[in-house]
Amino acid sequence: MRKVIITAAITGAIHTPTMTPYLPVTPKQIIDDAVRSAEAGAAIAHIHVRDPDTGQPTNRVELFRQVAEGIKEQSDLIVCVTTGGGLGSTVQERLGAVTDLQPEMGTMNCGSLNFAVFPLARRYPDFKHSWEKPYLEATEDLIFPNTFRTMKEYCLEMSRVNTKPELEIYDAAMINNVAYLVSQGFVEQPLHLQFVMGVFGGIPASVANLVFLYERAKEAFGPDGFTWSVCAAGRMQLFIAAATLAMGGNVRVGLEDSLYIGKGQLAQSSADQVGKVGELVSILDLEVATSEDARKILGLKGKDRVNY
Repeated sequence: MRKVIITAAITGAIHTPTMTPYLPVTPKQIIDDAVRSAEAGAAIAHIHVRDPDTGQPTNRVELFRQVAEGIKEQSDLIVCVTTGGGLGSTVQERLGAVTDLQPEMGTMNCGSLNFAVFPLARRYPDFKHSWEKPYLEATEDLIFPNTFRTMKEYCLEMSRVNTKPELEIYDAAMINNVAYLVSQGFVEQPLHLQFVMGVFGGIPASVANLVFLYERAKEAFGPDGFTWSVCAAGRMQLFIAAATLAMGGNVRVGLEDSLYIGKGQLAQSSADQVGKVGELVSILDLEVATSEDARKILGLKGKDRVNY
């Protein structure tokens, strides 16, 4: 029976506190949602952190450490630390937590794109915090930079600390970028690809596009050269999750990617969405992977070799 790895993306750097009262902001809230997600079936927690007072995304390493230590104390979850950071962060800021914590996994974004969330600024007449509206509006003129030089730096640093890169693919050209990194020896197969769909500025979330990305990856890396997972922003989250399961992939859900559990119904936690995916896994007669299963599938170093 095939085992499906479910990743819970707990808080992210896109949504703001005005959009939902359930967005985890403090380290305790992030830890609690991660642990609940583990209980619901998640094997991996994808972690961003926020200023505990304002909810603004931040790269403060001490907050990452507090969250990672809290998750490790209370669960067997694999911690996947972001290098995306808050919009507008420098390379050094984005790599800081990986260098310090040396986690089992870390994200690596595989190309530059117009990562735009500015339309969200028009949906809310008032905001809870003064930073929220300017933060969203600034993305109308923002490039999320991931150059070949910086991708090389990420690969080399993750290799140095033995952190498995989760290669974030927002569009088809990024598969070509990863193929170049492989050809130069900066990253080794088997790879772990995370197809990120539905971001405004990236590939739209549709089943046709998902099939296209998967087939392109097979052409580039061979059918045994990678493992893969998919997340979809917004209302397509569970539709794409279902298609991914049918195609043989793994799934990421969470409040980073969508604030809803159903039409017009806010999710109260990432764990709620993990539970929904677990139901889909069961319906398809598949099995939810434990964190230990996921470590074996992905070839991770184990939580006893992290620096927290």
